[in-house]
Order: sequence, then C-alpha cells, then structure tokens
Amino acid sequence: MKVNQFDIIIVGGGPIGIACALECKKRGWSYVVIEKGALTNSLFNYPKNMTFFSTSEKLEIDDIPFISNNPKPNRDEALEYYRRVTTSNQLNMHLFETVLAIEKTKPNEFSIKTDKSTYFSKYTIVCTGFYDIPKMLDIPGENLKKVTHYYKEAHQYALQDVLVVGASNSAVDAALEIWRKGGRVTMVIRGESIGERVKYWVRPDIINRIEEGSITAYFNAFIKEIKEQEVVIDTVNEEIIIPNDFVIALTGYLPNFKLLESSGIKLSKDGKNRPYYDAETMVSNVEGLYLAGVVCGGNETHKWFIENSRVHARRIAKHLETLSI
Repeated sequence: MKVNQFDIIIVGGGPIGIACALECKKRGWSYVVIEKGALTNSLFNYPKNMTFFSTSEKLEIDDIPFISNNPKPNRDEALEYYRRVTTSNQLNMHLFETVLAIEKTKPNEFSIKTDKSTYFSKYTIVCTGFYDIPKMLDIPGENLKKVTHYYKEAHQYALQDVLVVGASNSAVDAALEIWRKGGRVTMVIRGESIGERVKYWVRPDIINRIEEGSITAYFNAFIKEIKEQEVVIDTVNEEIIIPNDFVIALTGYLPNFKLLESSGIKLSKDGKNRPYYDAETMVSNVEGLYLAGVVCGGNETHKWFIENSRVHARRIAKHLETLSI
C-alpha cells in the first residue's frame, strides 16, 4: 500500500464534508478530509453577526442534535456545533492544505496532489463549496485597497462613506449593520428592487431604511469606476460621482471550476456551469468521483445549501456500499 493511501478522500471540510466523513467512519472505511483553510472555512469567514435562514434542526448532520439559543442559530453557534461534531467523533482532518489537482490514474485509483503532499484513494468526494472565488466587477479601481469582496463586521466603517454593491442577504446585512454603527451607506443594485430571497425578517427593514433616506440606494445601476476618494455610478438617467472611503462588493461567489474541469468533470454549456452528476448516487461523469453540497449547483450557488444538501453524504455512502472498498 502506498503512503497516504485511503479508501476515500474528501475534498472540503465544511458541513457536507464533515457529513461525508461521518458516513465513512460509521462504515469503517479509511478516509481523510482535506481542507484548504480552517474547519468549516466558509462559515468561519461569514460575517460575525450572521444569522442563518434555516432553523438549527435543518443544519444538523447525522442526526446529531444542534441546540441553539434561538430557533435560527448564528454563525458562532454553527461553528461550535460543527467543531464539536468533528472533535467528538475524532474525524480525520487535514486543515490548511490546498488540493491542487485530482487525477484518476487507474480504474480504481485517484491521485490527489496538494501543496503539502500527494494522496491516493479508490474514490474521491468533492464538496468544496463556493465562497472562496468572488465574482469580480471587472472595472477600473477594483484592485484598490479600499475594495473588498467580503464583509466581516461593521466597526471599521463607522463615520465613513461606504458603498455596498448588491442586494442579496449578505449585502443587505452589511448595509444595515454599517448604518447602525454610524457609517454613511450607499447601495448600488443591479436590479429594480431588493432581492426576493433576502431573509423575510430583514427585507422590510432595509426597504424602510431606504424609503426614509437613512440609506441611499441606486436601483438599475452599476459602478463604472472606483477612485481613491470617490466612485462613479452609472444610473438609468445619469452618471453620478459620490465621495467614498470603502467599497464592499458583495456580488456573489463561484465554485472552483478549474479544479472540477481539470479533474475531468463536465460542466453544462448553458452558462450555468452545472457539473454533471447522477442525482441518486451523486457520482460525476468520472467514475468513482462524487460531488456533494453547494458545488453541485455551478453558478446557481443559491440552489444547494446545508439544509437541502446534507442528504448527499448518505446518497454517496449508500452507493459506495454497493462497490468493493
């Protein structure tokens, strides 16, 4: 047997990766989870005050109870839950290790190259999520230090002119939090209204703040250019230049399509980049290579989330039970 040889290698240490590891452990299969950041890295990088849309029982994995102070848990409670699940079950995790390539070298062997080592497995599960590659604006000034595609907390934006790009949950949460901490907030929104998928208890709040003038919002608008002390906004009627200290561009994120394609996984040609997989077994077009979680949606990153993709782990395990491991 080769060094670093496992029955199954799981790429991605988020909630779905943890769920897959639990299924492997219950069946006595040798496995390792390889995660390029911290445990549940995407959740760790969520805004500190984020509250989930799902209730706690919908975020549970392997029927392990998730008890939270409120029906809808926050980021810190989720981090605690998934950390406890991982540590109490002594799951085999390799953190802060980036997978560079996945290659099927033989009918029943994969070679997984990372920035630290090379691993071999009979089967591979990819559940890498999407939070690490932001959708870029592709405009002048986007590389300035004052521009970010992630939002953590509001304090640093107090007393500053802040432009928030987007109308999703993350953009709305950022705009409201920064305004309540004393920031002067302007929103630039591509559509004609706040997104319909914004949390139902938050959507009226942002609409009211906009209508009363506490937060300025430009609908059907785009940022044309970002400068050191101002931004240029292209609206339906005119071009507007406003003072600016920070730009928070929360326009969405994408899966690592390069890793998928280099692994041999086919993506749809309809612009949605949906990877091919069998909905019953979760196996991709590459035999022995499975997909699970948000990555299954391609560009449609809102399609899959913890609540409705945690079943992927059991589907994969059920199919693997029919094979020779």
